[in-house]
Amino acid sequence: MIELTLEQRQAVVNQGETPPRAIDPDTDITYVLIPEALYARVKALLLEEQSIQFLENMYLPTMEVFGREGWDDPAMDIYNDLDPRKES
Repeated sequence: MIELTLEQRQAVVNQGETPPRAIDPDTDITYVLIPEALYARVKALLLEEQSIQFLENMYLPTMEVFGREGWDDPAMDIYNDLDPRKES
């Protein structure tokens, strides 16, 4: 972990930019400084979005495999009638 010097901390607080940014002069990469609690929330949202995209991308290939394995067989429709979540 990097600890801010007093000068850096004052620069971050007094910079007026929200959130504050820091630049690496050697690579010209800009970093955004945010509180750890906010980072955790953002990270959770990104992971949730990735999970949703993964599920959406896997739905069609999964259904194709199920179809090849016989799930499209009309004899399997009986299981739809046995679904306890299905409203009568």
